[in-house]
Amino acid sequence: MVFKRLLGSLGVGGPTVDTVLAAGAAVPGGSLSGQVHLVGGTDDFVIESITLELVARVEAEHEDGESHNAVAFERFVVGGGFRLPAGAEHSVPFTVTLPWETPVTELYGQGLGIVLGVRTELSVAGAKDKGDLDPLVVGPLPVQEAILEAFGQLGFGFRSADLEYGRIAGSGQQLPFYQEIELSPSPQYSHTVNEIEVTFLATPGEMEVILEADKRGGLLSEGHDAVTRFTVSQSGVHHQDWNALVDDWMRQLVGHRAAYGAHAAHGQDHGHYEDHHHHDSGHHSGPGMGTVVAAGAAGIAVGVVGGMVAAEVVDEIGDFFEGDDEKEGGDDEG
Repeated sequence: MVFKRLLGSLGVGGPTVDTVLAAGAAVPGGSLSGQVHLVGGTDDFVIESITLELVARVEAEHEDGESHNAVAFERFVVGGGFRLPAGAEHSVPFTVTLPWETPVTELYGQGLGIVLGVRTELSVAGAKDKGDLDPLVVGPLPVQEAILEAFGQLGFGFRSADLEYGRIAGSGQQLPFYQEIELSPSPQYSHTVNEIEVTFLATPGEMEVILEADKRGGLLSEGHDAVTRFTVSQSGVHHQDWNALVDDWMRQLVGHRAAYGAHAAHGQDHGHYEDHHHHDSGHHSGPGMGTVVAAGAAGIAVGVVGGMVAAEVVDEIGDFFEGDDEKEGGDDEG
């Protein structure tokens, strides 16, 4: 599913670009492959460079409310330095590596409402034109899937997911935004917690897992946020007793006193954490987050997608990014 775009800044008779991504979901830190197809215009053009730009729909909080902006978070030059004759067809294959913190857009085949795109930019005769935009589908790493599955097995439910602009204090975060996956509490915690927010920050060897609980207030106390952070290895996923581990995390999160305002908006770092490393082993079984997400995610109006299938949101993704160019921000970090 692609956009074939006439390069507007080059005028009528310019080349067209059509980028096709390899089928299937990519994963954070993994490869993204595809081909950039070019068709020459009425004249010869020198293609100086072909650049792929990863963009995300990110929520930013302001004093007067919230806004959604298109944030570019990585760029790859995948070709260029050749002449494209009039009417000629030319294809450029590419394979690039996604940042480890690339957000997850689907779980068990269900979209989470996270909007990512790959935008193709051509530099021709000194002019740059954002020609083609394709939705980017990213699935979870094995450790992310195992942790979310454990939450499901423990009785937590999927609510929604979004991308928040800003940085998380005390973490190794690289991108200018982070992903929050919001879960409804299990019956065990429903009397003390309104919801749980899970954030993953991956590196090649480890995964930071940041948990935030919106704790309910009592007769003599106000509700507040409790935050804690854990680090797990990305190896040996199938030898870990994730149910026991996640249950222990929740007991520590709900039990400790701490942590107000740990997630930072507008790039400001603040907040406090309890930091833990775990290397337990074991196995898990039974129904879990897969059942919860497959049964509910598509009908829950998650994020901006609201349960529509991918083919129905392609135009909306394009409209959002094309109309939001002037609002783009963020660093080109990987």
